[in-house]
Amino acid sequence: MSAVLAATAAPLRSRAWGKFRRNHAALLGLGIVLFFVLLALLAPLLATADPLQTHFTAIRKGPSAAFWLGTDELGRDIFSRMAYGARASLMAGLVSVCIALIAGLPFGLVAGYFGGWIDSLVSRATEALLAIPFLILAIALAAFLGPSLMNAMIAIGVSAAPKFVRLTRGQVLAVKSEDYVHSARALGASDARIIARHLLPNVMPPLIVQATITIATAIIAEASLSFLGLGLPPPDPSWGSMLNTAKNFMIQAPWMSIFPGSAIFLVVLGFNLLGDGLRDALDPRQDR
Repeated sequence: MSAVLAATAAPLRSRAWGKFRRNHAALLGLGIVLFFVLLALLAPLLATADPLQTHFTAIRKGPSAAFWLGTDELGRDIFSRMAYGARASLMAGLVSVCIALIAGLPFGLVAGYFGGWIDSLVSRATEALLAIPFLILAIALAAFLGPSLMNAMIAIGVSAAPKFVRLTRGQVLAVKSEDYVHSARALGASDARIIARHLLPNVMPPLIVQATITIATAIIAEASLSFLGLGLPPPDPSWGSMLNTAKNFMIQAPWMSIFPGSAIFLVVLGFNLLGDGLRDALDPRQDR
């Protein structure tokens, strides 16, 4: 059985990649995401100035050759702060989704596979958390934990975990009735082996799509928490905290809000387009 699955995996991956390549919107999303990833990784090389350095002779200066995207209320270079701020936003998105997966995946697998009172308990707890708006729950947890980037990521990850519990449980309920699962059970495979070797690989594609889309939601949540003072504390750069400062200078220095706001919009758009492309590529019902 393992040999058959391995033999069919390569054609499936090739077909998925072919479908993804034909999706121009998905390629655009991938390009946007890669751009911001490179901006974050190469921030020390691309930054034209120290993001924390103040220039009191260049306060709220517009874009120029010296300051590509202008300066803020303390004369700090906005381009450099945006480059370093990309690190905080992307890290928040990736780490938060990893926390949500680690917290939600086991509960969804166990609830969907074993059913009974375990399923009822996990489902009721998940529904209770889903009844609370995502951002409200994240704000409450971040306020309880205290302002820091790590606490913000934990708050966002825990708030997003119920989505992965519910999605994993639904996928397991659909997959565990397949013939190969019954065959593995008839051959004496343990529950742990069935979950690890047969259920988990087959529920991962929808989870990958959900994770990609949730990264975009997590980036917005991190920017919201930083805007409220519950994320990365100043003076370290964060797109959300930059917007919080810029709101006081919307008329005098509009570039202070335009550039961080545009960066958040573009990176969220990129992850959403990428997630939609992955969903179409990994869904066998979308074969053309």
